[in-house]
Amino acid sequence: MRSHALKTIRIIFSVLLFLCFFLLFVDFKYLIPTRYINILLYLQFIPSAIKFYDLGTIAAGGFLIVLVLTLFTGRTYCSFLCPLGIGQDIFSRIGGRFKKRFRRFGFKKPYTIFRYSFLAITLVVTMIWGIYMITLLDPYSIFGRFMTYFAKPVVIMINNVLAGILGKYDIYTLSNIPVKPFPLVVYSIPAAFFLLVGILSFTKGRLYCNTFCPVGTLLGLISKISILRINFDESKCTRCGRCALKCKSSCIDFLNHKVDVTRCVDCFDCINTCQDKAISYGFVKLKKKVHETDESKRKIIVGSILFLLGMSRISNAQEKAVPKPKKDSTVKENRTLPVCPPGGVSIADFNKDCIACSLCINACPNGVLIPSFKQYGITGMMQPVMDYHKSFCTYKCTVCTEICPTSALHPLLLEAKQLTQLGKAKFIKDNCIVKTEKTACGACSESCPTKAVHMIAYERNLVIPEVTEDICIGCGHCEFACPTKPYKAIFVDGNAIHVAAKKPLNVKSDMKTPVEFPF
Repeated sequence: MRSHALKTIRIIFSVLLFLCFFLLFVDFKYLIPTRYINILLYLQFIPSAIKFYDLGTIAAGGFLIVLVLTLFTGRTYCSFLCPLGIGQDIFSRIGGRFKKRFRRFGFKKPYTIFRYSFLAITLVVTMIWGIYMITLLDPYSIFGRFMTYFAKPVVIMINNVLAGILGKYDIYTLSNIPVKPFPLVVYSIPAAFFLLVGILSFTKGRLYCNTFCPVGTLLGLISKISILRINFDESKCTRCGRCALKCKSSCIDFLNHKVDVTRCVDCFDCINTCQDKAISYGFVKLKKKVHETDESKRKIIVGSILFLLGMSRISNAQEKAVPKPKKDSTVKENRTLPVCPPGGVSIADFNKDCIACSLCINACPNGVLIPSFKQYGITGMMQPVMDYHKSFCTYKCTVCTEICPTSALHPLLLEAKQLTQLGKAKFIKDNCIVKTEKTACGACSESCPTKAVHMIAYERNLVIPEVTEDICIGCGHCEFACPTKPYKAIFVDGNAIHVAAKKPLNVKSDMKTPVEFPF
């Protein structure tokens, strides 16, 4: 096929898909239903492969469809379905507008040894130490982190500016949404990859895809035996070189009428550029010497596939303008373990499968999930962790378990989630203002949905918190509600393995909590 419609179809489909992923990550009002989100995530290669490995069900086998698609059509995944690949095309186009030489690519020899060595190292590291390296390099995760850490805050700020302007005219269609920052250090890796991918695509087209990206390299290997690919009609070609200059993958050797299919992403720019109609997209044209290396190629591809298959808001309810206690708390919270999200089963199981794509961080309506820095260690950096100083896990919410593209967070029914103990609340009496300032409080007890935190008699007419650990679910309501700073008087220490909490009895305490808190 030499039709210019191929490129038009590719652009329209890519733009629609990119907009869908953009809306998915910047949707701060949580308007997109989970079922539509799951459709988008089904064909994302790394999340699907990890989920398939973990669950062993064909319902999670979207990556198999990508492999079959690659066998038939080449690396169309990189051009049509990968949000980072589409983003690189956008950056490349902007670069061409900025400087014309950025759109004049030309044929370049592939970094074959580096690419395949890098892929092998990535797979070996994944087999030995888990998915952290895959997490860093996975194109979907890179895109998700950029959207979460940089794009979404900008969209929220624009919303807030418009809300302020409309409010002056008594139009309240938009509401002000607070922007919750993450710890500064966790921005470093997303920023570094944004600069790396952004600069390479701005000036060199698809160089990241064809050098560092493990998905691109693997699919490139498979595309060596693809049925459909870019072909030359040597009788029509005048060797003008326009196709090579236009090829963002730098994979067209026009002098020898060859296309490096391992790097070609089927963007169809070359078909549009060729004035002689010498380039087409269709069934592979076999040559005699193709068969000399077919068997070895197939062995490499099959081995790579088998190796891959073996891989291991702001609701803040009852938030008030709380004045600072008169004294700073002095006893540091003795946290032994972080709190991983519901559905994680255990910290080890969660760390093994999480690709740090930030989708759950984006989706969390209460903003309790933040990217970790050192909570899980270096191999768990940027994976989501509960931060109860910032917010709490809503008792009637299971959004993160429904939206996870891998099996890092297993789906939980609401009733099951409400009886899953993520951690246990620990009370530090020496930090509590009831003891330190002889002031009535009870914020932790009032906010506890299971009444694992309740009030008992203390001194005179004062009451003080007490924790019943076996009905505590580690939701963090109490920690978030506690007014003491810098250390909380009550905090949640994570469980290494999530366990079942006892069902609360819903028996009212005989003790009466003061109606008016001192804040």
